[in-house]
Amino acid sequence: MNCRLRSSLLGCCLTLSGAGMGCSHGPPQVAPPQAPVVPVSQAVQREVTDYVDFTGRTDAVNTVNIVPRVTGYLVKMPFKEGSLVKKDDLLFEVDPRPYQAQLDQANGQVKLYEAQLKLAKVILDRDLEIAKTPGAISLQLLDKDRASVEEAEASVKAAQASLEVFKLNLSFCRVTSPIDGMVARYFFTLGNLVNQDQTLLTTVLSLDPMYAYFDMDEPTLVQIRQAIGAGKIKPYDKGNMAVFMGLQGEEGFPHEGTINFINNQVNPATGSIAVRGVFHNRVLQEDTRILSPGMFVRIHLPIGEPHPALLIIDRAVGSDQGLKYIYVVGAQNKAEYRRVTTGALQPDGLRVITDGLKAGEWVAVGALQQIRPNMAVQAEKTTMPSFSQPAAGKK
Repeated sequence: MNCRLRSSLLGCCLTLSGAGMGCSHGPPQVAPPQAPVVPVSQAVQREVTDYVDFTGRTDAVNTVNIVPRVTGYLVKMPFKEGSLVKKDDLLFEVDPRPYQAQLDQANGQVKLYEAQLKLAKVILDRDLEIAKTPGAISLQLLDKDRASVEEAEASVKAAQASLEVFKLNLSFCRVTSPIDGMVARYFFTLGNLVNQDQTLLTTVLSLDPMYAYFDMDEPTLVQIRQAIGAGKIKPYDKGNMAVFMGLQGEEGFPHEGTINFINNQVNPATGSIAVRGVFHNRVLQEDTRILSPGMFVRIHLPIGEPHPALLIIDRAVGSDQGLKYIYVVGAQNKAEYRRVTTGALQPDGLRVITDGLKAGEWVAVGALQQIRPNMAVQAEKTTMPSFSQPAAGKK
């Protein structure tokens, strides 16, 4: 019994001793987190022009559907599909023989009535000569002679009018291009019967100048009209509202034109209004031009005069439920959450800040995912990065 009691007491003492040793050291010490290194830059100050970008489609100024004006069979198609044509170039010819025969018949009819008129005049002149002898001829016969002359004159005029119709029909057998432009393919080939004012033979599109249509949103429309009212922009009908255009694969907007039409109402379904710009379609080589109708284009529309602005790299601007913000690092190296109002994105990747930022303030331009409001950071000062000039070293 004594031995078992001693062993029990010894085990208890060892357990208590071990527990006492563990408590005497306390919890392990954890080093405080190190403030993240954040690159910061001052906003760029320069003059910019406000603008908006849209997408659109090119369209020909003149589009003509070539339709025959007489019925008949096609006998000639001298043009090459997809080639350039001049005004009055022959495109198709309808068999002219039936219309030539009608014209010849109408010519004969005119000559017949002219002969009848000549005879009526001769009879009238003879009877007038006889009437000089009193009682030699009745007045009733003279009236009949005069009526015959007038009837013959009317018949000649009617026949001449019919003759003009048949001349027109014969000329309409030659289907010519009404404009300069590019012709499409044959929709009908030789020997086919075509119907007057119904059969579409081909189309001709003008190439220079070229239209570009796009839809402008309502807020931009209001902004432009306010700028016109303030005298910052001249109305488009004065021919001075510039617009720029870029094609797929092109850098920037190398094609310059002017706005020449704005629709008379806003589409209530889309909240936009149709706008049209006109552009010169330059020749690349011989008859090849850069623009064709139906091309997808990017539209760059300036909406004001150049003005001074603050700009920062676009990636420095965050979005919180549609509201834009940036982090400004102050003298105490703490990140300040700042709401801002943004403007247009410039070609070099800098975004205009219209409100919420002052000149000389340092804006976080990197490591944004590590920053929280009022967090202490290690500011690494650099020049403002852009597409044309990547971030430089420390300042």
